[in-house]
Amino acid sequence: MTLAIMQPYIFPYIGYWQLINAVDTFVVYDNIQFTKKGWVHRNNILLNNKRTLFSIPLKKDSDYLNVIDRSLSDGSEKEIKKILSKIKTAYKKAPYYEDIYPLISEILLYKEKNLFEYIYNSIRKVCEYLNIETKIIISSTIDIDHSLKSQEKVIAINKALKSTQYINPIGGTELYKKNNFEKENIKLNFLESDVPQYKQFNDEFIPYLSIIDIMMFNSKNEIKEMLKQFTLKEGKYNV
Repeated sequence: MTLAIMQPYIFPYIGYWQLINAVDTFVVYDNIQFTKKGWVHRNNILLNNKRTLFSIPLKKDSDYLNVIDRSLSDGSEKEIKKILSKIKTAYKKAPYYEDIYPLISEILLYKEKNLFEYIYNSIRKVCEYLNIETKIIISSTIDIDHSLKSQEKVIAINKALKSTQYINPIGGTELYKKNNFEKENIKLNFLESDVPQYKQFNDEFIPYLSIIDIMMFNSKNEIKEMLKQFTLKEGKYNV
């Protein structure tokens, strides 16, 4: 069984969906510390040919809380409608706007204040649209010692779910070592996304935008092909 584990992100870039699609089971962390400067609650779209940031409005709270303990702000619906207006302005002339805008609107207007549940719903909805049938598990439901950190926690989750292969994004190459996984009979690989280029409004392609951008400019079948555009690399041994 192949496994991947990731934080929840709102409309992440294509590499996130490639990873989900590449494995049998995908674990999404709910009991992981929220990072204010991270990408859990924000992403980039293409507006006026520029990379433009949007952020889900959050209730002010301790920076040390887990994602599951964070909430959208009391006035979030008003701010989210502004985000939708920005998305409408950005993509109203995109070829798949009529198909995609209602989905994005449904996801962003979801009546849920808990940040994790709100983003988890968005992940499920996009997976449904893309026909990604990977099993998704919430990390806190897994019977392990949740005080474990980093590599030890990842290995514990793999063991609990009886994984035989763990796939991590390429950015974790230095965090996880092949021999530590081999001791538990788990193969370690890293997914390097071959970020696909596609026609946007202008000639200069702007990569690494939210999946919203890809869905606005590409058919479902084209995106299914993009999901396969990655390279799996071997993990490294401890030196």
